[in-house]
Amino acid sequence: MSLPRTARTGSDLGPVGMVLAAVVSVQVGGAFAATLLPTVGVVGTTALRLTLAGLLLVAAARPTLRGRSAADWRAVAAFAVAMTAMNLFFYASLDRLPIGVAVTIEFTGPLVMSAVLSRTRRDLLAVAAAATGVVLVSGAWAVVAGGQGVDPLGALLAALAGACWCGYILTSARVGRHFTGLDGVALAMVLGALVLAPAGIATAGSTLLDPHVLLVGLGVSLASSAVPYSLELVALRRLAPGVFGVLLSLEPAAAAAAGAVVLGQGLRGPQLLGIALVVAASIIVMSRPRRGARPAGAEPGA
Repeated sequence: MSLPRTARTGSDLGPVGMVLAAVVSVQVGGAFAATLLPTVGVVGTTALRLTLAGLLLVAAARPTLRGRSAADWRAVAAFAVAMTAMNLFFYASLDRLPIGVAVTIEFTGPLVMSAVLSRTRRDLLAVAAAATGVVLVSGAWAVVAGGQGVDPLGALLAALAGACWCGYILTSARVGRHFTGLDGVALAMVLGALVLAPAGIATAGSTLLDPHVLLVGLGVSLASSAVPYSLELVALRRLAPGVFGVLLSLEPAAAAAAGAVVLGQGLRGPQLLGIALVVAASIIVMSRPRRGARPAGAEPGA
């Protein structure tokens, strides 16, 4: 498997276009993953995605295994744990929430972490705005008024996915010091698949081998991992981290659009306003230059 022509040459899309394409690709992949949940369940969907994505990335990156130190394997193992848990919680939240709601709640995890680490008044105010956005997205305002909000367990699962996303960011930075290119990501996905595949087979059984399930799973793996990672890898060489972070801040909006187009999930006006608040808060926080910082990739929420 070779990388997309865009990722090899950069001649078809500028770096901004690459990141925007990666953001859209991830959320479309997440929306199609939601269609697998009724058939193979949360564990089966996660196992299928990690397995197929791992195989695709290994074929593309061809990571070197010889000469790896114990520290290398500890770093990639920690990364695999964070990645696998994040995907499990996220897909579990998709079983109960519209994808736009799930991604918005999940997105507040790294947003809060970035703001807390910077400890500036502007960023803390942005987090307050994001918290208001989450209240609107979750429908808590409707509960107060005697109505009904989103599924509380689904919201908790999305928040746990956001917490795991923070772990993903921290462990990915460590992996980046031990591996080059896509090597660390590919190996982490394979490790996660090896651990989760038995549980996926136990829960979904032979359904995982259904041609339709495999085809959708392959599409999800391409859209959520192989394509965005390849695009981002090239784009990061030509974009300032702040610009990259601002572009990734559009993920909640992209998720809402993907949910509407792919899944027919409509959101109410206050929820759309909440998504806009979270996106605006994220742009404020992520646009601040940070020494040595490398924004997280688009993998989460996929």
